[in-house]
Amino acid sequence: MTQTLSASLKTAWAPAKVNLYIHVGTPGAGGLHPVDSLVMFADTRAADRVSARAHPQLSLSIEGPRAKSLKNAPHNLVMAAASALREASGQTARGAALTLHKVLPVAGGVGGGSADAAAALHVLNEMWSLGFGVAALERLGAQLGSDVPACVRGRPLLMRGTGERLETTAAPDLHAVLVNPGVMLETPRVFARFDAMQTKAKFVETPAPTGDTDIDFIKALKGFRNDLEAASISLCPDVGKVLEALRAQKGTLLARMSGSGPTCFGLYGSAATAEAAATALSKLTIGRRKLWVQQTILRGGDAPALGSPG
Repeated sequence: MTQTLSASLKTAWAPAKVNLYIHVGTPGAGGLHPVDSLVMFADTRAADRVSARAHPQLSLSIEGPRAKSLKNAPHNLVMAAASALREASGQTARGAALTLHKVLPVAGGVGGGSADAAAALHVLNEMWSLGFGVAALERLGAQLGSDVPACVRGRPLLMRGTGERLETTAAPDLHAVLVNPGVMLETPRVFARFDAMQTKAKFVETPAPTGDTDIDFIKALKGFRNDLEAASISLCPDVGKVLEALRAQKGTLLARMSGSGPTCFGLYGSAATAEAAATALSKLTIGRRKLWVQQTILRGGDAPALGSPG
């Protein structure tokens, strides 16, 4: 989960969280939407990285290709996670020099900020020798955002209720290509548009997809959907263009938007077909913007996706 790179430096991956489907109901009395979603986590090719070094105070530096996107952000979930963990431990004098290497798109529908917070909780829990278990870190994560507990667990999960009910589920490794059109799309706007557009269809939780092989599993996924796609496309037509581009690639078995978008994904039967699709997509532009394209594997099995940098 974390790795000591020197006597005082520890680091952890913060992988992209991909919603393979998300069914959404009408909001309840508290204004929150019930959801039924299967999430999986990418390998280290589609991941941010959080490092921590011993330091008297808490501090954060941000680097990497997406650092500029966070330059003017008023709050950062990495610092919020560090502060929450320090407070929960009762050792409020602890410090750390944190570094976030930002690779994932900001406001991209792949839980980048939530994954960063989860990685910070893991790496500081180890560096400060606090001994908090996963369940305790998940409870802390719930104070930071609805996706943080899932990212703390970092394995194939069903997210239900309003996202607070997490159920571990079985899934195979899946070859995938993630594509973002180079724009941000804020989740509250998408849900507001969904509320304005939706047809009031009955919402029910459904059994998770199953399959003996990755191909069978992908076939089963076709019976599910992303209820937020239409709302996202109405706000950002480039999402539709990305989906069209993915579906046009040879070997694409399924193309769908992740979460509230705008990042979309394609699933493939082999690393070779995924690589060919990623290569072709990386040459495309939408509105003169270069696409963010990343080949990855969505990790199945029982092992958490959060891993140590190699």
